[in-house]
Formats: sequence, structure tokens, C-alpha cells
Amino acid sequence: MAASSSKVEEKSIPVQETQDEDDIGDVVSISHLHRTLNHRQIQLIAIGGSIGTGLFVSIGYGLIEGGPGSLFIAFTMYSVWLASVNNSMAEMATFMPVAGGWVRMATHWVDEAFGFMLGWNFLLYELCLIPFEISALNLVLTFWRDDIPVWAVCLACTILYGLLNIFAVKWYGESEFWLASGKVLLILIVFCFTFITMVGGNPKHDAYGFRYWRDPGSFAEYVTTGSLGRFQGYLAALFQAAFTIVGPEYLSMVAGEAINPRKTIKSAFKATYMRYGIFFIGGALCCGIVVPYNDAGLIAKLNGDGSGTGAASPYVVAMSNLGIEVLPDITNALLVTSIFSAGNSYVYCSMRSLYAMSMDGHAPQFFTKCNKNGVPIYAFVVPMLFSLLSFLSISSGSAKVITWLANLTQASQMINYIGMSIVYLFFYRALKVQGISRNTLPYKGYLQPFCGWFGLCTMVFTVIMYGYTTFLPGWWNTGTFFSYYTMVFVALVTYSGWKVAKKSKRVKAHEADLVWERPLIDAYEASLVGDLSKGFWDDCAKDLGLRKRRHVVEDSIEMNSMGS
Repeated sequence: MAASSSKVEEKSIPVQETQDEDDIGDVVSISHLHRTLNHRQIQLIAIGGSIGTGLFVSIGYGLIEGGPGSLFIAFTMYSVWLASVNNSMAEMATFMPVAGGWVRMATHWVDEAFGFMLGWNFLLYELCLIPFEISALNLVLTFWRDDIPVWAVCLACTILYGLLNIFAVKWYGESEFWLASGKVLLILIVFCFTFITMVGGNPKHDAYGFRYWRDPGSFAEYVTTGSLGRFQGYLAALFQAAFTIVGPEYLSMVAGEAINPRKTIKSAFKATYMRYGIFFIGGALCCGIVVPYNDAGLIAKLNGDGSGTGAASPYVVAMSNLGIEVLPDITNALLVTSIFSAGNSYVYCSMRSLYAMSMDGHAPQFFTKCNKNGVPIYAFVVPMLFSLLSFLSISSGSAKVITWLANLTQASQMINYIGMSIVYLFFYRALKVQGISRNTLPYKGYLQPFCGWFGLCTMVFTVIMYGYTTFLPGWWNTGTFFSYYTMVFVALVTYSGWKVAKKSKRVKAHEADLVWERPLIDAYEASLVGDLSKGFWDDCAKDLGLRKRRHVVEDSIEMNSMGS
């Protein structure tokens, strides 16, 4: 194993023999961040970060372009593809739960230029989506009335995001716990709605079952006709899945602020497979059951003025077709919480990624400054400034700028996953060369390194093929082309630019720093005596006062890894 090149400073502060779980992070901080996110919060952050309005509204595009059969197959297939990336990321994040996740791992295990590129790719993606989500929230509110002041919603969202992210990370975790609970409730509602209505529990007493899979059919034609058209319909559904199904990046980002990370993060990553199976594959199945792909109302809503509201949701369209009232309002209300939660996650992740980049010298050093609550105070200012761009939505013409920015960063998501897979393959090789058995790791991924290669190949395929329609005869559109591939060009420029300017070299397997922050994390976990949490329900019981929440900390230490 390569010796760590960094010096680890340890400072003793007064010992506190008995500690409340919520205060552990105030006693032990790594990289100035405080580890205060518990098991309960992290599990819901994982759900909140992976489930957005795409599962309830945008999924309709996949249905009308591909049909229910293509939608189901595409979501199942992409869930398997992303699960392979999750498998790789889980092994690395539990081994080295550091601030910045895979972005900093890329710097230490692959190449500084690669870490620089991944950091700015992720940061720009998150920042551009903040004003986009606020604008989307404004649009969703028009489901009820269109005289709500746009500026008031923009101001309220900006203030709330600021309050939830400036004081302490545990408040962000608590807010995401309840907001993500709304998403889970919405999923349960649409699942129950699908089952009850398909067996005849609706005002029309129509037991329609899988009727729409037979008429108009399971596979829609897209772009062309015949077998090729149906295959292109499947590709359209697959690319919709690619922007609906997410997850590993958000868990990786919170690893640096998790209590007892090698236990809580491991558990959250393992639960991700179940979420893919139930939420995304189940959601695709339900969507194809409740409404036909050629439904005129659905097509009109998705392509018309209601495309950004709950009215464009396949479920709301189905409710209207069946004459069901109230449920559409509940669905739209929960969509409001879903969108707000997404924006909240983007604010958090952009702060932490900017902070992590500054630690490695890929952003100005002053962004490492944290307040007494462990919040990167200067990094906090940047997403707040981007949230102010949402005020452009006051003018219909200026609002296009926000949509344009969000569209330009579309490929960033797949670039993140490509980066994770590459980092893992370098990590795997370093372990092998340095003689470290993977059996000694806190979490050992399945079928490695084949799973890592599989994830890499499928994500490269997705990002290359995503914009293939622009190259078809009669389909060329310059704006559409750049919305598909701008971030690919940005990634190449940032990587090459750093490579040339700094003359960085690829990290050789025997030189990869597999020590890094391990002594800090090991010392932190060793200082925790007793089982802090027995799982999600144990944390819930403690917070409800049903179980006693006390544990002992042997030593109170502050560990600073700024020199890493």
C-alpha cells in the first residue's frame, strides 16, 4: 500500500462521556464538515435525490413515444445499467466516505485533470438546475390558479433554500426526510390508484386491466414506421429513463457528513437496488397501464401549455378520464413538495461539490471556509446567487434562458456515471497492485470488475446515442444538438485545459493513495462506542421518543484533512 503523503493533524478537545446522537458531528468533524446526518435522514435523502417529477410527469414522453411495452423494458434495462454504477460507487464510498465523493476520488486515484473535469461538470449541472426547479414550481402552481405572483414564489424558494442550508447540515437532512416522505406517499398513491382502478374500482366500474397494452398496443412507432420505428420508440423511452433514474451521486455527496458512515452509507447504497425495482420499474409499469400511449389529452398536455404542471402527468390524465376528483389536486400538491425537494438537493450538492473542489485546488481556496456549524459559508453564496436567476421567469422571454441553461447540461448526468465507473476501475486496479484484498473492504461490490466495465460501456452508449435523432434526415436542429452534447464538449475542454496547464499525469496503480483520509475516518468510527443506530426504524423510534437515544464517545477529536 502506498503511504499517505499528507500529514494528519489531531487536536484534543474536552472529552464528553455521554453524547446525543445528533451532536456527534459537532464533536468529530472531518474536513471541517460535521457528521450529523443519521441513518433515517440518509435513507430518505437517497430517495429524495433519486426521485423527481420525471417519474410522475416527464415519464409521459417515454410512453407516447415508445408505448407501455418499450417504457417498461427501457426502465428495467436502464435500472440494471445504473445499478451497476451504483454497485461500483457503493464500494468506493463505504471504503472512503469523504467530502466530495467520486469527484475527489478521481483526483487522488485517476488524474487531477479528470477530477477537475468531473467537479466542474457536476457543479454546473447542479447550479443550472436550481433556477430551473424554482421556475418549474411556479408552473406547477398554475394548476390551481395563474395569478400567483411569480416573484413571490421565486423569493420564497430562495429564502427557504437559504434557511435550510445555512445553519447546519442536520436541518437539511431533516427537511429532506419530510419532503422525500411526500414523494414516497405520492408513489404509494399512484400505485394504489393503478391497482384499484384497473380491477374496476373507479366511477365507471371499468375493469380495464392491461387493455391498453393490447389496444393501441405495447409498442409505439417513433420517427419512422414499422419495426425500425418501434425500435426507435424504445430508444426514446430508454433516453427518458436515463433522465428519470438517478441516485448514486447524491449518496456519495452526503458520505462526508454521515454519522458512522461505513454503516449508514453502506445500508443506503444497498437499499438503492430495491428503489430501482419498486419505484422506477413499478412506476413505468403503472404508467403504461392507466393510460394509452395515443391518448389525445395526454399528448395535448405534454406538448401544450400544461407540460410543466400536474395536469400533464399520465396519472392525472387517467384520473380525469375516469371522472375521479380530488386526487388530481393531491397529486399536484405532492408534486410541489417534490420539485421543492429537488431544488433543495441541488443547493446542498452544489455547495458540497464546490467546497470539495476547493480542497483539491480546483476552485478558489476561500470556498473551504466553514462556519461553526460546519457549513461552507462562501460556497453557500454561489447557489444562492444562481437561485436568483429564477426571477428571469417573470418575463416569458427571459424564462427561456433558464430552460436553455438546464437543457445545455443534460449530458452531465451520464458524464457523472461514466466518471464513477472509470474511477472504480482505477480503484480496483490499485487495490490489486497494492495487494489489498477486496474481502477486507466494508462493502464488496458484486461481479467486479465486470460490473464496472458494464456500467462504463452502457453509460458511454447512452451519452453518444442520446442525440442520434439530430443526425437523421430532416431532424437537424442546432439548438437541439447543443442541448444534447454541450457538456460533452465542456468536459473535453476542462480535462484538456487542466492537463495542458498543470501537466498532470495519470496516477499509477502502485502510487494511488489508498490511505488518504482512512486514518481520520477510522479514528472517528473507533471513538464511537456502542451501536449508534440499528437502522432506519430504530432512528425513527428514537426521534419519536419510543427508544432512549444515548451512546458513549471515548474521545472527542477534531480531525482536519485540509492538507490531504
